[in-house]
Amino acid sequence: MFSLQIDLAAENTIAAQRNIEKIAVEIKSFIADSDISEFHTVLGKYLNYCQAIEEQEADRALYLAVPIETYQDFFQLSFVQRALHRYQIKLIIYDPKCEEIRLWIK
Repeated sequence: MFSLQIDLAAENTIAAQRNIEKIAVEIKSFIADSDISEFHTVLGKYLNYCQAIEEQEADRALYLAVPIETYQDFFQLSFVQRALHRYQIKLIIYDPKCEEIRLWIK
């Protein structure tokens, strides 16, 4: 039997509450050499985490946090936009320089 556990206190994943919504946030910096390769990895992890959270904490929503520059450039590609829409990926767009959230996208 396969068991998957997600550590919501891990370095790149945080659990929090936004107003009354319980959330988990997977934070990605997109600093690898290949954005598309990193996106493939991120998408797979996001989908796995969604399933695990659904089974363990159905009232918690998962968000993917990405830097604003990555969102403005790479995340505007039609391939990426279709994937975001198809898999209903919730996003947090953050500015790493100012250390602030710029946009929430459900």
